[in-house]
Amino acid sequence: MRAFVRQDDERAHSLRQAGAEVFVGDLLTIADVTAALKGVRRVYFSMSLSPYYTDAVSLMAAAARAQGDIEVFVNISEYEQSFMTFDKMTAPEEERLAWLGGLVANWSPQQRAHWVAEQVLEWSGVPTVNIQAAFFVENPIMTWLALGTLADGELRLPFGDHRLAPIAGYDVAELCAKILTGPAPHISQSYALTGPELKDMHGIAEDFAAVLGRPVTYVPAVGSGEPPAHPKADDCLVRVAVPSSPQQSLAVPSSPQSSQQSLTISSTAVLIRGLGSGSDLSASLPSPARLPHDAPPR
Repeated sequence: MRAFVRQDDERAHSLRQAGAEVFVGDLLTIADVTAALKGVRRVYFSMSLSPYYTDAVSLMAAAARAQGDIEVFVNISEYEQSFMTFDKMTAPEEERLAWLGGLVANWSPQQRAHWVAEQVLEWSGVPTVNIQAAFFVENPIMTWLALGTLADGELRLPFGDHRLAPIAGYDVAELCAKILTGPAPHISQSYALTGPELKDMHGIAEDFAAVLGRPVTYVPAVGSGEPPAHPKADDCLVRVAVPSSPQQSLAVPSSPQSSQQSLTISSTAVLIRGLGSGSDLSASLPSPARLPHDAPPR
């Protein structure tokens, strides 16, 4: 396995210790991308938030297409791509608002970048699988951003009454590994992944309380008349869009062939040179989150 990294630091050293060959380069330099792909047949691509996200995906797709023998390109996208589709996002604004709920009617810059990236990969002809995962349990918003107020028994985040079904990065990684070792049944598929339980921030606060062994209360950080716990929290979250009743987009199909939905991870590209045997993916999909029985009908 070859790992494409930006800096040769302690993280790269850890990858070497785990048995990976480390390639140090720049995802925005076509010569580096092309060199990194030499001898590679299977690719896992992920990149953190960046204004150059679509540039990096486009360069990787161009290099993969030029090489001509890539068996699978596993692309970490984002969950919103499973429901913020072209048809939905080109509907009249009132219809978009009614369907998405809240005040969000357009893609955020990153959501737009992921949509364009998926289109580029489709146009390239490179055999692609899009992994569209929900909010990660390990997301810094739910970890370091929340730590300051947890000491006072409060979970202060700008989510209002929105409900989430966070998924563990480990589960997503395990799924990607299974696709990489047996890609044939999954080519041209998109998988929308969520955690097993849909809950609001009060429910998340109860989870923190159970772990910490003391009461934790959720206090909405936006709309309370007080500034959010972190000055940039609004910038991170105001563009998050969730359908007012997303039963379909929250359900992970038991049959991967029937799905057409997507996710997000952090920045690295893992290039697989060896081959492996396939396995049944459906057994690896997390149990879907479902809306409570009292959710308004769609």
